[in-house]
Amino acid sequence: MARKSLREMSGIANTIARSGGAQPERPPKASAPALGALQGSLASIREIDPNLIDDWGPVDRLEEFTAVNVEDDDESFERLKSSIREGGQQVPILVRRSKVAEGRFEAIYGRRRLKACRELGIKVRANVQDIDDATALLAKGLENAARRNLSFYEKARFAEAIQNAGHDGATVRQVLNLSASGQSHLTKVTQNVPVKIGDLIGAAPKSGRPRWTELAELFLSRKLTERTALDILAKIRATSNSDERLESLIKEATKRGAKNSRETREITPIEGVTIKTGRATLSLSVKKSGANAEFATWLESNLAEIIKQSYAEFTDVNSVDDN
Repeated sequence: MARKSLREMSGIANTIARSGGAQPERPPKASAPALGALQGSLASIREIDPNLIDDWGPVDRLEEFTAVNVEDDDESFERLKSSIREGGQQVPILVRRSKVAEGRFEAIYGRRRLKACRELGIKVRANVQDIDDATALLAKGLENAARRNLSFYEKARFAEAIQNAGHDGATVRQVLNLSASGQSHLTKVTQNVPVKIGDLIGAAPKSGRPRWTELAELFLSRKLTERTALDILAKIRATSNSDERLESLIKEATKRGAKNSRETREITPIEGVTIKTGRATLSLSVKKSGANAEFATWLESNLAEIIKQSYAEFTDVNSVDDN
């Protein structure tokens, strides 16, 4: 699948993201000729049967509606329903016509409003736009950023899903408003924390980058395996929330890792190569004879550069960055 870039989509997607609000739209900029046509259609808001609308795009939430802000709580959805019941739906959702089913629509954003209207048995006010996947994806990301309703781990999984859908790293950074190092932090987590473990933990809305990075480091250093993590999580009380599950897993894995660190460990990733780790040292030995003698010769010539490059990547990923 060809990778896509959103570098020229910002104006259009921002217009979409602001549609339906009380603020008047700004005149289109001359640098975005497609924007004028889009703005001209923003006034056409339709009322649609919620049962005709399907969800669209990469998954951005692990749990149905994650409360990240302190003002959000378990009753926020019920408050939304009450608000719509009493005063009507004030902000339209964004949809586009389905590409696979005639007469149906795909929801770009506004799932909470859509669900509320569905449960209330009323039609949902929707802004229907004919937009491509790239613009829809950016609009979805902008809506998430505006409402701040994604936890750090959900951001990481969302970023991974965007790339798995065929988009490049630049698109991920634009959609989630990330720096390059910020994206690296997310990638470090998704590359090292098994999906099954992340699913069992959940969104952990109050746990930010430091705790998830710590968990990723436990897997990366092999102080924690998927099987061990599954065993630990199975013993955590069922009433624990996702933040508590994450904290308990880190605490128990760190405790076990401390016990194991007292002993010297030795692994052989390939024939002729041995890595030894102890409390104070890490050593690598490579045999210059046998099946991988040529590899040993090559490694001798390139090891210094490999270590320099790896160290540069390590310092970049572990630099101070709140994104």
